[in-house]
Amino acid sequence: MPELARKYEERYYYYENTRQNCTAVPVKRYPHAPKPVVRRYKSREPQRNNAKIERNNRISRIVSVTAMILLGVFVLPTGFGNIAGSMFTKSPYPNLKTDYKKLLFPTENYLNNHLFLNELSLSGAETKKPAMAELNIGQELTGLENQIKNILPTYPSIHPSVFVWDYDTGNYADINGSELFSAASIIKIPVLLQLFKSIENKQVSLYDEMILTDYYRASGSGNLQFKAENSRYSLDTLARIMITDSDNSATNMIMSKIGSMTDVNQGIRDWGLKQTHVKTWLPDLEGTNHTTARDLARMLYNIENPKFLTSESREKIFDYMGHVKNTRLIQAGLGSGAFFLHKTGDIGKMLGDAGIVYAPNGKKYIVVILANRPYNSPAGKDFIVKASEIIYNYMTNI
Repeated sequence: MPELARKYEERYYYYENTRQNCTAVPVKRYPHAPKPVVRRYKSREPQRNNAKIERNNRISRIVSVTAMILLGVFVLPTGFGNIAGSMFTKSPYPNLKTDYKKLLFPTENYLNNHLFLNELSLSGAETKKPAMAELNIGQELTGLENQIKNILPTYPSIHPSVFVWDYDTGNYADINGSELFSAASIIKIPVLLQLFKSIENKQVSLYDEMILTDYYRASGSGNLQFKAENSRYSLDTLARIMITDSDNSATNMIMSKIGSMTDVNQGIRDWGLKQTHVKTWLPDLEGTNHTTARDLARMLYNIENPKFLTSESREKIFDYMGHVKNTRLIQAGLGSGAFFLHKTGDIGKMLGDAGIVYAPNGKKYIVVILANRPYNSPAGKDFIVKASEIIYNYMTNI
């Protein structure tokens, strides 16, 4: 390089050499000096990493392709032959038919409330225009709730559901009132209501007769199970002993007459009730028929609803419910002179009572008490009687 050029370079630039790159760093004595060209030498380490990643990706692709080939060769043909192939090829067993509807809806055999063209289905509760009126809910009676809760430590094995509603004010007490409980024989209330809805629709008459056969006999409560074969009973008689004696055989005969459990469940949904369901013919010892204290209170309230039942139906229903022979539960906790229209329920794990109280001072209220208990534990009865006494004293003194 000529000496003049070398001096020019030394005057304007300073060189810093490294093993991996060569960077020309301008000496900032002269602001107008041109920017140097930066030259960097690429490291070989990233190339090695990229090669390793590429090898890993190649191995992953090989494994994925191999898995897909094995799936396509061995698994898919077997699945097609066993499942999908039967839809397109003739079966070697022509007498065996696959019910694809049952495969898609496996619960409809035992969980349904609607029958159309001989096809069972499950419909939801009517909420836009339910046949039953809602309870007019007022203020919550927290004082009454606290009094009931205060006795619960005395009954540690009892899990209760309590709902109380005052006709005058709409005020209410609610302890687990919307919790699902086994209905036991209290399920006979919606069966009775559906019977009278069927009567009002001219589908049946109270004077219609049914013949007792072994098909209808049911163990548990009631004496109809012991009556002679081919005995004849009117629906009026069957409805009466279903409520007064809690007769299971009479209940099964009535349900069969008005369209089985399907029509009862359809009626319950038409009324607007979401949590009450009949799943089993009586006796339901396993407790698969369900309801809630709130649903039962709404049913009791609508017995006097003229838009739901006629006065003739109401008189008959109250006649039955006013002569229930089991007076050992809520009624045992009422004061002297009180009148009670109700229905009880009793299975090993649940004991309950639901009805309308007419006190001598004119107070009228709905009360539902359900108690889950150890199998046949007397603590269930003791709790219901004590809770009924607390409720009666509170409601007649407010």
